[in-house]
Amino acid sequence: MQLTRYSDYALRILMYLSMKEGEGTATISDIAAFYGISRNHLVKIVHRLGQLGFVTTTRGKGGGLKLARSAAQIGIGEVVRQTEVNFDIVECFDVQANTCRLTPICHLKGMLMAAQTQFLNELDTYTLADAIAGRNRGFMSLLERIRLGAPAP
Repeated sequence: MQLTRYSDYALRILMYLSMKEGEGTATISDIAAFYGISRNHLVKIVHRLGQLGFVTTTRGKGGGLKLARSAAQIGIGEVVRQTEVNFDIVECFDVQANTCRLTPICHLKGMLMAAQTQFLNELDTYTLADAIAGRNRGFMSLLERIRLGAPAP
């Protein structure tokens, strides 16, 4: 199973904000520069993360974004479920578009569904705090290097 780039970026945004927790707000431009991702693309994702209650945003001078809840209260599984458009691993998962002739006799769908459930259940055991455990020194070092204008390794 592969997550969409949208979910990947959503998780990266939240991890960045987790690292900045307690230090005020961050800007979309900060995050875009850190990851080397288009600012315009991140705007849409940040907007959605705000709608979903993962981040709060403040406009104007001194504004920015921050986590709406602590990193320990944001589950990785929750984020993935909210940001993925669908989990149609194979065609038959989408009843509307399914044209597979094996559907009436196939057991593969059940196997894949069980695997998907285990995947999401495993993600449910982790939070953003786990992803940055101990304020990951490598992440902080990289953040500081970029802040100082040094190229990322």
